[in-house]
Amino acid sequence: MKQTLQLRLGQQLTMTPQLQQAIRLLQLSSVELQAEIQQALESNVMLERQEENGEASHSSKAEPENQQPESVTSAADTEMQALDINKQNENIPSELPVDTRWEDVYEPGFTPGGGGGSDEGRDFEFQGSTTENLGEHLRWQVQMSNFSDTDQIIAEAIIDAINEDGYLTTPLEEIHQLLITDLPELESDELAAVLRRIHHFDPPGVAARDLQESLILQLQQLPADAPWLNEAKTLIQRHFNLLAKRDYAQLMRRSQLDEESLQQVIQLIQSLNPRPGGHISSSSPEYIVPDVFVTKVKGNWRVELNPENTPRLGINAHYAKMIRRGDNTADNTCLKNHLQEARWFLKSLQSRSETLLKVASTIVERQRDFLEYGEMAMKPMVLHDIAEAVEMHESTISRVTTRKYIHTPRGIFELKYFFSSHVKTSGGGEASSTAIQAHIKKLILDEEAKKPLSDSKIAEILSEQGIKVARRTVAKYREVMNIPPSNERKRLA
Repeated sequence: MKQTLQLRLGQQLTMTPQLQQAIRLLQLSSVELQAEIQQALESNVMLERQEENGEASHSSKAEPENQQPESVTSAADTEMQALDINKQNENIPSELPVDTRWEDVYEPGFTPGGGGGSDEGRDFEFQGSTTENLGEHLRWQVQMSNFSDTDQIIAEAIIDAINEDGYLTTPLEEIHQLLITDLPELESDELAAVLRRIHHFDPPGVAARDLQESLILQLQQLPADAPWLNEAKTLIQRHFNLLAKRDYAQLMRRSQLDEESLQQVIQLIQSLNPRPGGHISSSSPEYIVPDVFVTKVKGNWRVELNPENTPRLGINAHYAKMIRRGDNTADNTCLKNHLQEARWFLKSLQSRSETLLKVASTIVERQRDFLEYGEMAMKPMVLHDIAEAVEMHESTISRVTTRKYIHTPRGIFELKYFFSSHVKTSGGGEASSTAIQAHIKKLILDEEAKKPLSDSKIAEILSEQGIKVARRTVAKYREVMNIPPSNERKRLA
């Protein structure tokens, strides 16, 4: 094999660690950003929280000994420190998604409702409480009941086979086969007896094997003098299939009930819980913290960042003063590195905030009709539209709008909510999928209970309004909104 020398020209894009940090911060949610900031405060001695009056908060770091407090530092000393810091970091590049001027102190934006960072008037909720799952709830009731040792083992096996909705997903025969190894004299009747006792546990209807059994168990736990109780039991036990199909004509004929009476019975059945274990969950509630606030001030829509998502950070002047130029000792080098990392972190935070504010402002400007009139006025918009308007790449817009929330007078929405596909209208314009879904939802809400609109009829009505959609498109949007088909929406009144 002959060895040769070749010269090749090429271009290669290399991302600096600083740019990687800026991009990573850009795609973090508000909760993840808080954790990232806290980690940076704990690992970098140069970073510190600062109060509204500009003084440093030393809650996260100990103040170095034999150092003057920042409040008594002279203006000349402060200026000299800033000059030294700037000289040490002249080699820091400036490529970030948003290239803007920045200072040592990163200041977040406006606080909605005034008050700055004050806690006054803020609603607090205790989040340290623990939640109990369905299995623990049922085991606690087993311990409080008079179960024998064998029955407790059987009850544990049955509870393990109950899913989060409260239904027994494993047949008793299989549970019996699993237990017979440790309990060779165990009979299937004993499992059935323990299951009947669990059927009386809370929540009502738990450990049922199907929906029909769960509804019957719930009815059995109602007071004996409850109105229409016997009729409801008869309807579920004998005519459950007709009830599921909403064949009200057959139900009235076979149950010998008039329309008004049947409606009362169905209302009682609808008050039952089809997912008896659903309200007992082990998952903690997730709280959404808006990243952006939108308010209407004197007829204009104002977009502001939520300052609580990013605390006021700054460079610790005490440690920065310790840096000595020309000193290559390990301690001095460590302080220099921390200072450089802190300045990059502050710039990345500012870049994130400016990018988020710019993108949110552009979205609000384009979706002004939605804020004024609601979902039906939503305009079609894709990532490319915003990327072109703010002169950024679509991938950057995708990062900014993912898991970022905006608080509007119409509610809290993820920024991605405002992006939707479109269909052509008869007038040559475009209608967004969100607006079409709003139209479909309104038609279904206004439909006649006894004669719900089919997907074909909805498509026909929308076509008359100038929105051309196929029947399968209506069905797709209806399923996205979790709206059942017309045969399942049929009601007596």
